[in-house]
Amino acid sequence: MDATCVYKPIAGERPLWDFPDGTLAFREVAAFAVSEACGWDLVPPTVLRDGPFGLGMVQLWIDVDESVDIVALSRSDHPDLRRMAVFDAVVNNADRKGGHLLPREDGHVHGVDHGVCFSVEDKLRTLLWQWRGRRLSDDAVATLTELAADLAKGRPLHRELAGLLARSEVNATVRRVSRLLATGRYPEPSEDWPAIPWPPY
Repeated sequence: MDATCVYKPIAGERPLWDFPDGTLAFREVAAFAVSEACGWDLVPPTVLRDGPFGLGMVQLWIDVDESVDIVALSRSDHPDLRRMAVFDAVVNNADRKGGHLLPREDGHVHGVDHGVCFSVEDKLRTLLWQWRGRRLSDDAVATLTELAADLAKGRPLHRELAGLLARSEVNATVRRVSRLLATGRYPEPSEDWPAIPWPPY
């Protein structure tokens, strides 16, 4: 079966001051693994594959509904965005821009570009602050509870992430899930880190 995909080779990754070189493709695959564990279908299927420019991230192409106003969508109460706000807090997404939201014609919304996730330091930067400080939904709490179990040492998700991320990054992910469950609320913007990515769209 053939499918149109996005291919981001490791060899073409731009060095970043706050993320180790050559790790962004692995972070993209790790984000898909967490998305799958949540069962929310937020991140399109993403794998590591060898390509014409070497090993890289390969992600299923998503056809978007061009009629959707991304600015209006990003400020809405769309249920997929509510879930994405929780997901971004789990993976510590440092770059949730409007352009990273892919609305399909059936109404579902995907999120892409997760190369700058999973830092040990709190770096959450996102447009999705509509629910800051509010109580998590029962659905989110149930999903996070299952995710916490899936992240236990020896479980398949923990082993998969351990093969993609540093041990400290996996441990930090476990702590973020525990913190969300302990507070039972969406995170608040940090006073020590820019809350919104630039450019926002």
